[in-house]
Amino acid sequence: MTLAIFDLDNTLLTGDSDYLWGRFLGRQGMVDAEFYEAENLRFYEAYKAGTLDIHEFLAFSLQPLAEIEPRRLHVLQQEFMAQEIEPIIPRGALELLRLHRQRGHLPLIITATNHFVTAPIARRLGVKHLLATDPEQVDGRYTGRVAGTPCFQEGKVTRLQAWLKQTGYDLDGSWFYSDSHNDLPLLKQVDHPVAVDPDEELSRFAQKHHWPVISLREETPISDEHLSVI
Repeated sequence: MTLAIFDLDNTLLTGDSDYLWGRFLGRQGMVDAEFYEAENLRFYEAYKAGTLDIHEFLAFSLQPLAEIEPRRLHVLQQEFMAQEIEPIIPRGALELLRLHRQRGHLPLIITATNHFVTAPIARRLGVKHLLATDPEQVDGRYTGRVAGTPCFQEGKVTRLQAWLKQTGYDLDGSWFYSDSHNDLPLLKQVDHPVAVDPDEELSRFAQKHHWPVISLREETPISDEHLSVI
């Protein structure tokens, strides 16, 4: 079965769920809002510049999961989905997913954002297969540490290759949609790389290598004709 692989933040969503989760926690009084916002912005700018130290970021971003009681986390997760995620799901993303399913392709989301934040988003999008950075859990509670390989840059390739070996799928005819130059290692692995509302560096790379560049934020919806052109 052909894989249709999607980055999540700023690709299937019109914002960054990891960044928004941090801001949401600040507004809820679960973290020091001023400090967290400043650090969150610092890491986000480093991500966009391609200089993010993923382990430093995860030590920062996973700590609240360890400090907040699990039942409270569940309530916050539901509120976050309703308040922050629903408004940034573009119609084009839902339509593109539908078109791939219509063609018999298997959707897979692969994202650097942690599994706690992204699992309900994947369910909302109707995508059963998700590869995300895994927060470590011990006895039902998060520890604030990462489990395994972070799903970031080359780590996305590592995680995907392990998943392919486990499931028996392969990359023959595969697609990958992303907005970020951080995903170039994986974009180079698939048969159909597509830049979606790309950052400046990915836009230049896509144009140089004649990759399709599309937008899921435009008012004109994605159609089967668009996918045929891609």
